[in-house]
Amino acid sequence: MIFAIVGPSGAGKDTLIRGALAARPDLRLVRRVITRPTESGGEDFDGVTPEEFARRQSLGHFALTWEAHGLSYGIPRDQITGPGDVIFNGSRAALPEAAQVFPGLRAILVTAPDILLAVRLAARGRETAQDIRSRLSRASFEMPAGIAFRTVINDASPEIGIARLLAALQPVRA
Repeated sequence: MIFAIVGPSGAGKDTLIRGALAARPDLRLVRRVITRPTESGGEDFDGVTPEEFARRQSLGHFALTWEAHGLSYGIPRDQITGPGDVIFNGSRAALPEAAQVFPGLRAILVTAPDILLAVRLAARGRETAQDIRSRLSRASFEMPAGIAFRTVINDASPEIGIARLLAALQPVRA
């Protein structure tokens, strides 16, 4: 099974993903390729220049790519295959294409109240006040039509958020 974890910036996706990986050794995390310096912090990702990203894309390195906030993101094709469930931090806007590329994809929307999003964005120190306002304006972005998803509200302790994500990763009961 392939899970796309999506949601607004500051929702705590990376924190919940790390917790889910610790609790479920069968999960495999896709290490995204992003046109952002690796030392900028946050998640574990492969930071590349826009030129290197374009080169890898032209060689068919990525199963899925998208652009957001002036950056390019890629899901390496070679990290999708193999045993166990796969999880990646994705984009709501890229879900229609992701569903085409990964049949059976399951989407999980992680979100939080706007005030928490603003506090978390300010705490990570990567965005200006204007960037934060811009990201908050996108926080209520609707999920694309036709994409089934589960929602995890991450408005409590990390442990509670992780438990909620783990519950959302469980198989759908008929």
